[in-house]
Amino acid sequence: MESEVLEKSGKTVVLLGNEAIARGAMEAGVGVVAAYPGTPSSEVPVTMAGIAKKIGFYFEYSSNEKVAFETAAGAAWSGVRALTTVKHFGLNVAADSVSPVAYVGVKGGFVIMVADDPNGWSSAQSEQDTRYYARMFKIPMFEPSNPQECLDFTKKCFDISEEFEMPVFLRTTTKVSHSIGSVKLGKIKSPNRRGHFEKSDRYYNLRPKLQEMHQAIDKKLDGICKKYSKVFNTIEAGKGNIGIIASGVSYGYAKELMHVLNLKVPLAKVGLSFPLSTEFISKFIKGKKEVLILEELESVLESEINAIAKNVNPKIIVHGKDILPNYGEYTLELLAPAFEKIFKKKLGINFKKQQKMVKKVDENLPPRKPVFCPGCPHRSTFYAVKQVYGDNAIYAGDVGCYVLGIFEPYKTIDFMISMGASLGLAHGISRVSAQDIVAFIGDSTFFHAGLPALANLKFNDGTSPLIVVLDNSVTAMTGHQPHPGTGRTGMGDITEKIKIEDVAKAMGAEVRVANAFNQKQLIETIKEMRKMKGLRVLVSRGECRLVTKRKFEKQGIPLPVFEIDPEKCVDCEKYANTFACPAITKVKDTKGGEPKYEIDPDLCLGCGVCMQVYPKGAIRVKKVNKK
Repeated sequence: MESEVLEKSGKTVVLLGNEAIARGAMEAGVGVVAAYPGTPSSEVPVTMAGIAKKIGFYFEYSSNEKVAFETAAGAAWSGVRALTTVKHFGLNVAADSVSPVAYVGVKGGFVIMVADDPNGWSSAQSEQDTRYYARMFKIPMFEPSNPQECLDFTKKCFDISEEFEMPVFLRTTTKVSHSIGSVKLGKIKSPNRRGHFEKSDRYYNLRPKLQEMHQAIDKKLDGICKKYSKVFNTIEAGKGNIGIIASGVSYGYAKELMHVLNLKVPLAKVGLSFPLSTEFISKFIKGKKEVLILEELESVLESEINAIAKNVNPKIIVHGKDILPNYGEYTLELLAPAFEKIFKKKLGINFKKQQKMVKKVDENLPPRKPVFCPGCPHRSTFYAVKQVYGDNAIYAGDVGCYVLGIFEPYKTIDFMISMGASLGLAHGISRVSAQDIVAFIGDSTFFHAGLPALANLKFNDGTSPLIVVLDNSVTAMTGHQPHPGTGRTGMGDITEKIKIEDVAKAMGAEVRVANAFNQKQLIETIKEMRKMKGLRVLVSRGECRLVTKRKFEKQGIPLPVFEIDPEKCVDCEKYANTFACPAITKVKDTKGGEPKYEIDPDLCLGCGVCMQVYPKGAIRVKKVNKK
């Protein structure tokens, strides 16, 4: 939606929340944007990468979130407005530097956009609530509830950051980042990319200066609370002694349910969730009998409101996690029973009956398991590793497309914790167990967090697991963004590739490179490396087939398409089930005979690995796909 993001001032367009954040940053005159891709924040850097040169700001995909944060902070120290975007786990990676920078402060406006992921739509590890970080790091946090606020809050955040000389958090959740709405655009401000770093004792954060900085940051927070609480926190008048306090997307749900139930009760919207204004909350809850707190994930606001209520209205009943869960996303279906219970009004919708109807429809739909794309090099690598190591080996997984290896029929991922953790965890197991261990890590993840773990394996060498780097030449999971090994930057400039094998060799590893689409070469190499001792790294290299397909289409190169010879495909079902390429499907015989297997030419991406896996001659080239 690049064209909509770049529309003229005054026009109303339809944008994703993330796209609105990108536009807001441009309207604020952002000069530097640094990010590591992570859903649900990915659309912000994707949008900005494509238009950076047109607008004139600097953009980069950094090697990880910590480096991205530091890059943006350095620009902000030099007086240039800067933005970094992360998902909730990405903030963990950057955390070492976030707190000290908050103490030291900034000159140019510095916005840290962080996207939480309730329900784990794109983050399987945990439902982390980053609002705790705001309180721990003493950084103000603003929470938009819709795309228009995403734009408006972003612009205002830069101003506030500059005014108080401190970084600020702009927090979204998945539904806010990916919501679609009408957004009225303002004027794009010409970016300032040039700054000047001035030496100053403001950067000396050692004792006793550290304690002075601590006091200063508390004063800044008080100032922000006093000046901006009434700007970002609003009260909508209503009748009755029961009120609602909501933040983020929950505000939208509250408005919708109030409309459907014809409720006209007092509603408080919290846009500045930290520091939370005691004055604002006190004014709202004073004289009320009950209040319902709507916030996704943990009871952060609820706890603080309960503390305020002890002095202002000790008899008030505060509802929140007593009737609503502290996990998953909120939905209208989830919130409706709470509204019915508290406001004694029936919605008139039988959700249980509705769920039964949906379940009945689902029963007639074919099941869709999470699978690798047709032609994915990871499928081929996992298949080869399994041929050598079997089912009894320990398979350490990491974060990327290859996490799908956890499912049948591969079962080559036994655990997945965080980026780069496969190497450290495998190392720990190897120190106490004689089991065979294979640690998988992707190419982007290798540069992101694999290097320290690789150095540690060499430093504490002896029983190193086999490390398999799944190199598909792109950050595929989040939308095919570049990394240090791809040979191009986020702004599309050509740069020298950093070769994974060269880095691994420099760290003292025995290294082999194999073609991910060549089963014979893969298996022979894995067998050879299994016999080795010490630090050893296999780089299984095969370009993401979706990238190959797009590249071939641009160049007019056709992809080969294959077909199955039913006469030669002995025990076809066995291979279909163990290799599990979605392009190979079981179909009914139109003449009433036994079902047979066919290759769907619209799904096949021509990797050719099936020809190597199935019995000789069972699969052959059928025709050329001229699409």
